[in-house]
Amino acid sequence: MTFIVGILTFIIVLNALLLILLVLVQLPKKDAGAGMAFGAGTADALFGAGSGNALTKITKSATVAFLLLALLLGYLHDKVHSDNSAADFAKQVQQKQMQTPIAPPSASPPAPVTANPSSANNLLSTLPVQTNAPAAK
Repeated sequence: MTFIVGILTFIIVLNALLLILLVLVQLPKKDAGAGMAFGAGTADALFGAGSGNALTKITKSATVAFLLLALLLGYLHDKVHSDNSAADFAKQVQQKQMQTPIAPPSASPPAPVTANPSSANNLLSTLPVQTNAPAAK
């Protein structure tokens, strides 16, 4: 599956480069744009005088192919990584369970905690005393 993702990634990079070239070669609507930087007759020299329609059709098909490849690559990439992460997680859980054995519960109940009345009285004597008397002016 990883091999297919690599091949499709290479194809989408080539498609992106083709799209860049097609957009730069197209004739501008008015006498401006990136097409003028490469010479006004570039598209005419490569594809003939009526190249506007041919370039437009090729650009549209390359754009659709780019979109479909991007969606397919996203799906495959998610599938490859989600399968691996779930399998790795299950392996890690199994290894952790094998490493740390569960301690058997003790037969005797825990010892009850008894309160010492003298320590409670000592604690109460250290607390500050609050009064509800109004503050004097």
